[in-house]
Amino acid sequence: MSSKGNGTEEKTGLGEFSEIDPKARVIELRSAIQRANFAYYMMDSPELTDADFDAAMAELKAIEASFPGLDDPESPTHKVGGGISPLFSSVTHLSPMMSLDNVFDQSELLRWIGRLDRSLEVAGSSGSAELFFELKIDGLAVSLLYKNGILERAATRGDGLVGEDVTMNVMTIKVIPKVLKGRGDGKTVPEILEVRGELYMPISAFDALNRDRQEKGQGRFANPRNAAAGSLRQKDPKVTATRGLSFWCYQLGECIGGPNFETHHQTLEYLKEMGFPVNEVAQRVKSQGEIEALVAHYEEHRHDLDYDIDGAVIKLDDLSLREKIGSTARAPRWAIAYKFPPQERTTKLVDILVSIGKSGKATPYAVLEPVFVGGSTVQMATLHNQDQVAIKDVRPGDVVVVRKAGDVIPEVIGAVSIERGPDSLPWDFPKLCPECGTPFVRPEGESDTYCPNFDCPAQVLQRIVHFAARGCMRIEGLGEKRVAQLIKADLVSTPADLYSLDREELLKLPNTKEKMADSLIAQITASKERPISKVILGLSIKHVGESAASLIADRYGTLSAALDANVAELSQIDGVGEAIAGSFVQYVQSNWGRTQIERLIAAGVGRSVSAVVGTTALAGRSYVVTGTISDMTREEVESRLKEHGAKVTSSVSSATTALIAGLAPGASKVTKAQKLGVVILTEEDLRALLAK
Repeated sequence: MSSKGNGTEEKTGLGEFSEIDPKARVIELRSAIQRANFAYYMMDSPELTDADFDAAMAELKAIEASFPGLDDPESPTHKVGGGISPLFSSVTHLSPMMSLDNVFDQSELLRWIGRLDRSLEVAGSSGSAELFFELKIDGLAVSLLYKNGILERAATRGDGLVGEDVTMNVMTIKVIPKVLKGRGDGKTVPEILEVRGELYMPISAFDALNRDRQEKGQGRFANPRNAAAGSLRQKDPKVTATRGLSFWCYQLGECIGGPNFETHHQTLEYLKEMGFPVNEVAQRVKSQGEIEALVAHYEEHRHDLDYDIDGAVIKLDDLSLREKIGSTARAPRWAIAYKFPPQERTTKLVDILVSIGKSGKATPYAVLEPVFVGGSTVQMATLHNQDQVAIKDVRPGDVVVVRKAGDVIPEVIGAVSIERGPDSLPWDFPKLCPECGTPFVRPEGESDTYCPNFDCPAQVLQRIVHFAARGCMRIEGLGEKRVAQLIKADLVSTPADLYSLDREELLKLPNTKEKMADSLIAQITASKERPISKVILGLSIKHVGESAASLIADRYGTLSAALDANVAELSQIDGVGEAIAGSFVQYVQSNWGRTQIERLIAAGVGRSVSAVVGTTALAGRSYVVTGTISDMTREEVESRLKEHGAKVTSSVSSATTALIAGLAPGASKVTKAQKLGVVILTEEDLRALLAK
């Protein structure tokens, strides 16, 4: 089977699409989908990525539509995926928990809205009805049943009609109310209240869980969704209680003995009053343009959240109209899921190689058959370190799952073991550096392996590239290819050599014109004004990251003063500590390190003491940024504000000077700013601030 995300065919592990017998293909697809459903819902160990599963389902629907005689009520296209684990007793839902149909781009979304409008016309409604926008949380659906305000039962979705009883495990999740607000306060609570929502694991909890498992020599969870499902399906509720699970409520199921509702929006407001967590992004929308803007915003900023989302959900807000247009066997006609581009795909792992970084760290990486994932074509992905390759047990020739989330480096999650051949052998980490032949070393107690040869060609190259990078000295035009050219011509071998480059020498290099040489010299000269913290960061000192570099720069003020640093003094700085202090002092006391810094000082580098280069017009002011600014990234906005002396924080408080709200701002931030009387600024206001 193949799907097309970038105009090229990609394998999905189900076989290539070709001119075959439709009946045979239907049987193959149904079998693969049913097997994938079992692995996903029952074993918490998916065989297919979401994108591959969606592609298989779409192909099956297309064949069934083209050949009606092959359609079958028992087909996966007419059923809700899932099942009942033998570990749990079964629960029959008060009303079916359905799936959602999917769309994958804005044009499909607009066609769905058109179909919805036509369905409403047939149902006797005039005009376009108000819609509701929610994020599609990547977790697992659960149903909560309350009797007279007390949580009596919790169940997974299962097959939509019958789910698993996970009450005892759900009881350990702090954000889920066990007793509804109002009970015991003289207020009325419904006799029966059924609530549906998404159980998920916050990314912060997921990262902490994987760190803990790695320290114990256990395998990592592939993603927060799998971790959440595995954590919920524990025999011992005490284990579930340690996993940091959370919950967003998104739908009212049954309500007996409670108020009557006209809209979905009213039900969510009521559920908030009852104590349920409702996602802050959920909101009514008035136009197609607003929906398009929200979808685009959260597709771009999905990784700003502490939970995984894989799309958005658009719903009809009017409950009576929902009843009129009804549902299919598996999904409501009044709602649709807009799926974002896949973050995970399967492809073939061609080879495993090792790269050498600026500090000698040896990082294994996968060479892949090109695959379109996370919005771009990926051909290489990190494998982190020797231990991770062993834990994941990925091997050349494997079909593997590749994940790419936003700007994060693509990562191999694991192998699809059922695709592995019988002659496959585990991959062994090499004993020698592939760049210089020096034996690798692995310090005791560390997970990383290193090439100890300081003059290793790969380390020389990466130290200079890092020094010139945008986050350090910001010397444009000094990427790996140009630096490699300079090294080959014996013009540079250390970062300090950059400040001795001569225009005439540059012009002798192949494919170097006068404009290019002049631009590079100008960039190098301008970098002398970069703050000292960026110089320290650019020196590639082990353990010294951006935060530590800023703290060290603030303490010493000049590069000359930093040469006299000592461990005892540095260790007293909050945020530095002995490991960072020891590494920095070892560098400045070494002949190589001291020589580098002295040469940089002589060249006039690091004359700007403060990390704030610009005006102090906004000194003492504190800002929070939310939403999308049309021509700047969030990082660029925050950097510009800091350059003007301002402080930028992530949350609104009484100390906040103003909230800068772009397109699709966070509802909770806006609400809190209004409540505290904090000024809310627009994009135009921001530009006026930065013009000072």
